[in-house]
Amino acid sequence: MKTTRTRPAPITGDDLDREQQNIRYEIATLAFHLLDAEQAAAGVLPWVEAPDAHGRLLGCWETENGSLGRLTVLRAFRDDAELARERMRARGSRHPFGAGEHLTDLTQQSFAPFPFVPPVRTGAFGPVYEIRDYHLRPGGLPATLAGWRRALPARHRVDPLTVVMYALDGPDRIVQIWPFESLDERVALRRTLYTDGVWPPPGAPDHILEATSTIAWPTAFSPLT
Repeated sequence: MKTTRTRPAPITGDDLDREQQNIRYEIATLAFHLLDAEQAAAGVLPWVEAPDAHGRLLGCWETENGSLGRLTVLRAFRDDAELARERMRARGSRHPFGAGEHLTDLTQQSFAPFPFVPPVRTGAFGPVYEIRDYHLRPGGLPATLAGWRRALPARHRVDPLTVVMYALDGPDRIVQIWPFESLDERVALRRTLYTDGVWPPPGAPDHILEATSTIAWPTAFSPLT
């Protein structure tokens, strides 16, 4: 039976209120040996829902292409202070994310949403998720924001976005997450968007130095499915 997809939040291109703009996101990437996926994922939900935990779990995915043996965990925080408290909890733990001996590496990165993109709405949007990571030229973020502000509302109406956000540390970069019913739908939608001139955002590709794309599947406990 076909799953009923959740209705996405609208995107108009107008800036949201300050409380929504203050939301912070974290992407935690857990690396593990290829045969340890189940064991590595088993501790994630207890970790993020522990009594001393901060933030809210939005999604957890296992990679299907690119760097295999990876879990991507997306969480939201009210503001910088709440994110910082949770980051310190991870730094002070001998077994972050409950992965124990199955965790071979851990990367945690902080992001702010584009000011006109609403908070992530969980639900059934996939089950195929594409995570795109763009390393931008230094100073390329303002033009990228401007281009996305113009183009994203039209794309979002036919190809809903989960989130697009910019890095708060490290090099200038943005990360975007898109859900699809299937890989075939992804290919068909992207072809139509380019043919119709809806995408890419005007001027934004000029500021991309390097782009990567990862296809991932939600875990059984992921709020985004």
